[in-house]
Amino acid sequence: MQVQRIVRSIGAWCAGVAIAGGLAVSGVSPVSAEDGAGNQVFFKAGYVGMNSNRAGETFTGAGNDGTSGWYVGGGVDLMLSKDVWGAMDKTSVLGEIGLQFNRMASKVTTNAGVSGATPVTTQLTMVTIDVAPKIKFMEGSAFRPWVIPIGLDIHVMSPPSNQAQYLDLGVQFGGGFEYQVWKAFKVGLDARYHLTANLTNTTNSYFQVGPYVGISF
Repeated sequence: MQVQRIVRSIGAWCAGVAIAGGLAVSGVSPVSAEDGAGNQVFFKAGYVGMNSNRAGETFTGAGNDGTSGWYVGGGVDLMLSKDVWGAMDKTSVLGEIGLQFNRMASKVTTNAGVSGATPVTTQLTMVTIDVAPKIKFMEGSAFRPWVIPIGLDIHVMSPPSNQAQYLDLGVQFGGGFEYQVWKAFKVGLDARYHLTANLTNTTNSYFQVGPYVGISF
């Protein structure tokens, strides 16, 4: 839990520094213009930390008490407005559609509800589908901080809960930054917190932080 809290703090700090840094250098001339119409496809990976483990459930076993893991995913950002519909210069609003696969710490266990079963590695996984508004600052600059004020999440869990439920709903909040390294290619850092409704009668909220690569079109 201590490691999880530290990583959360680092992720939040990075996002905050990115935004503050972007505002601080807003007077600097743009390095280069952005290629394309402002749309982007991105690919990401990194660390994921659950709020609570799933040890002791029927399908997970008693030994799966870890909360840390990794994620891979991708998505597309679709340009909605490059000036917040006339309300704010050099500030873009995009619509993100994302897909992410999470794998939490998984151990060799025996299912609690199966007598005499052979111990096997029980994979704790989750797929997250999201739709969210993304606000990017410093339009036209190579360095661009961004925030997600709130977004919609749909989660698919495996294994299911004790009640055999596997679908959950939630919201997400996030922030980060990206830098245009060459033409349409960008690299960035992404930090988010996913708050779930726990419709499966399990605690499914989690934090994530990691790098990503984007390609504008």
